[in-house]
Amino acid sequence: MIRAAGLVRRYPGFELAVDKIELPPGRFVTVIGPSGAGKSTLLRLLAGLEPPDDGGVEVRGRAVFLDQDRTVLERSVLANAAFGLQLRGVHRKEAARRVKPWLERVGLAGKLNQPAQSLSGGERARLALVRALATEPDVLLLDEPAQALDPANVALVEDILREVHSRGRTLVLVTHNLYQARRLGEETWFLLGGRLVEAGASEQLFTDPQREQTRAYVAGEMVY
Repeated sequence: MIRAAGLVRRYPGFELAVDKIELPPGRFVTVIGPSGAGKSTLLRLLAGLEPPDDGGVEVRGRAVFLDQDRTVLERSVLANAAFGLQLRGVHRKEAARRVKPWLERVGLAGKLNQPAQSLSGGERARLALVRALATEPDVLLLDEPAQALDPANVALVEDILREVHSRGRTLVLVTHNLYQARRLGEETWFLLGGRLVEAGASEQLFTDPQREQTRAYVAGEMVY
């Protein structure tokens, strides 16, 4: 589903370099690492939003990227949620019909006609997730989708992601929450300083890491 080889992206003072990624269809991968490790950059490269300076990425199927900005349009909650479907040629009324169950699922059914810009940060995060999920992508690339959510809504988002994964979707989730990474990921990638230090089955990576840098990071020690 996702392949990358010799992947390099350079910025002033920083370089992300990943030798190889092979991710089969239907996997749920969590990506961890300290701030500045290159997690979001890797996600944008996989999504095709940034061109690599070297190497290449192949993604089979349709991918949707959900970033941390939680951008909302100057229109209603319902219109925001349906926007992605309408871009794909779905009629406005049909798009609204499809997104309403998702909006109810995330607790926004009572705010369909409310301006999306009036929503709280947590509500915007849930709205952005609905907009992405409603298009039924093959690959979902998520950058901190539960950021700024209270514990109840974190659990809600995690349940939704598990459900989406159970339908055969491929998910790559960037998170600073190590507990969340371990709960959700079948596989976990640890990035540090722009390098993929370790990748493997989540339970093993968290309980028996093979690299000292990984061990130190998951133990809560400062690794920069």
